[in-house]
Amino acid sequence: MTLRFYKYHGTGNDFIMLDTRMNGIALPDGKTIGKLCHRRNGIGADGLIVLTNVKGYDFGMTYFNNDGRESTMCGNGGRCAVALADLLSPRDTPFNFLAIDGEHTGIVTRREGNVCEVRLKMIDVKDYQHFDDDFMADTGSPQLVRFTGKETDIVKEGRAIRNQDRFQPGGINVNFVSEEMGKIFVRTYERGVEDETLSCGTGVTASALAYALRKKLTEGFVPVSTKGGQLRVYFRLEGNVFRDIWLEGPAVKVFEGIVKI
Repeated sequence: MTLRFYKYHGTGNDFIMLDTRMNGIALPDGKTIGKLCHRRNGIGADGLIVLTNVKGYDFGMTYFNNDGRESTMCGNGGRCAVALADLLSPRDTPFNFLAIDGEHTGIVTRREGNVCEVRLKMIDVKDYQHFDDDFMADTGSPQLVRFTGKETDIVKEGRAIRNQDRFQPGGINVNFVSEEMGKIFVRTYERGVEDETLSCGTGVTASALAYALRKKLTEGFVPVSTKGGQLRVYFRLEGNVFRDIWLEGPAVKVFEGIVKI
């Protein structure tokens, strides 16, 4: 079987993208997904995203980690999914899609060559908590945020936290955050990838909300730097609930092709 695929990245967080809405192709199994995502023996990616038909929505989004297992919501992946949907059927109105954590809206605000600027509405966040000095929340995927002003071995410390008994069996993404010149710099150890990624959209979102609480901000946006680029997180704090959360940044088409599996 041959598959047409698209390779996208959102601030360095890269994905193999498949659109099954028109041709009804069967999804690859987990072992095949792992091979496709392999950096040396495959196309190479942090994960694989499938656009599917879902009644009442422009598409459904299913995300697989690069180990081949279906995972939770991916913020950068969601922005790339909107960019792909716009590539295949350009329009100026929002895209509405369904992911594992619920409904999302995505808007392409700028197109320039192979780059789209995409705003993605994230789920409301209310079940957040503090554990010692760490902030924990589910922004579509479970996240731990730790503020640190020192050099950190991201892989060693992130892996140790991710594998703590209290976060099992699924584990947790671990974000290390420092503040610089009125914005934050976020580095993420991502479960499933089991390594540091250049950017994690749901991790950036959680980090921005944690920063807002630290600074007693109730609305506005937080500019965020990652190793892969710049993002912005907009929010409104209503009581103890974060609402109107939008993740904004570039989604880049790298290439497209056909692969035999």
